[in-house]
Amino acid sequence: MDAGEYRKILEMAIANEVAARDFYKSICEKTGDASLKHLFSELADEEQKHKSFLEGYLTGTKPFHFAEVMDYHVTETIDKPRPSIAMKPAEAIGLAMKEEEEAMRLYQGLAGASTDSDQKQTFVTLANMERSHKVRLEELYTSMAYPEVW
Repeated sequence: MDAGEYRKILEMAIANEVAARDFYKSICEKTGDASLKHLFSELADEEQKHKSFLEGYLTGTKPFHFAEVMDYHVTETIDKPRPSIAMKPAEAIGLAMKEEEEAMRLYQGLAGASTDSDQKQTFVTLANMERSHKVRLEELYTSMAYPEVW
């Protein structure tokens, strides 16, 4: 992969982070539930940090390193809901989980295809960040969708 292709991949990843941030901000603005508003506001802020992280990498900043995060695989048990203004909170969280899972898998695939160690580490780090978002959403989803478990 040449530098131009690498740059295009990072630019695509930045666009994905912007879309995720905007999605979370939109949900934050629409929900009346204070805890959901707080969660989606935090996620929007983290997606903004990912965008800045990637932009910094394009300009030569070294990537950060994050610890592995547990993956509960809850997203594998649900279908991706279609976005709707009338979504119930559990559906919005399900959609967000699926979006995070897709981003995680994209970055895992890009890491696997990378031949440059720095480039590979960047995508591994991004996959881990997206996994941590997915896990937070899975925990919330499980408590909302299956309250009898608690």
